[in-house]
Amino acid sequence: MKTLRILPVLLVLLLAAFVADRPVTLYLAGDSTIAQKLVTRRPETGWGEMLQQHFDIDRVRVDNRARNGRSTRTFIEEGRWQAIVDDLRPGDYVFIEFGHNDASVDKVDRYTPPADYRRNLARFVADVRAKNANPVLMTPVMRRRFDENGVFRDSHGEYPDLVRAVAAELDVPLIDMHRASERVLREYGPDRSRSLFLIFGPGEQPNYPAGLDDNTHFSPIGAEIMAGLAVQGIRESVPALAALLVVQPDSAAAR
Repeated sequence: MKTLRILPVLLVLLLAAFVADRPVTLYLAGDSTIAQKLVTRRPETGWGEMLQQHFDIDRVRVDNRARNGRSTRTFIEEGRWQAIVDDLRPGDYVFIEFGHNDASVDKVDRYTPPADYRRNLARFVADVRAKNANPVLMTPVMRRRFDENGVFRDSHGEYPDLVRAVAAELDVPLIDMHRASERVLREYGPDRSRSLFLIFGPGEQPNYPAGLDDNTHFSPIGAEIMAGLAVQGIRESVPALAALLVVQPDSAAAR
């Protein structure tokens, strides 16, 4: 009988050990700049595809839930956000980067007015914290925009500042991809920065026989560099997660 009384205690201890040994899940919520790409769209690459290499998968598992064309509004409406919340476990992380599609006033299927964008970000933070997990806000990455004089221009309006404001107001870690990617684009300049995006002529890529001039989505090199910026942001703003990084040079620093 004594053995029978001990068994439930042992089962609880074994279950606790199993849970403790499970890797932390790092969810990515965002748009096409982060998302996993189809083979038919290569060489287009989301920077989220390059993040797992910076973590030992037995300790941190990157779960990329970002999808092309999504804004904070459509990500919620389609149930994609709730699916992340339902899967969250204590100690997990959710990186949240939207803005490209929210700011698209001319695309009514995805546009999110600034006030709604801010409310959606605050909701994301509250939902993650309610599951005892860790939200991290990210400003949107820059598009490649240089004028005829080679002067760089931003195209995101007030949306990055709204992310910064919510992060400050709710005391959420912020990885400022907007400013970090701007520094990279300015450093690369109008010509060299072409290699970071999907810019090529007719016949250069089998998936795009007519060529492409896409200054929003990344080439593999561009995605790797943006993931490196995210890793640097982790080191600066998310120390508990930074402790789980694989020790290696940043992609951004290496180039």
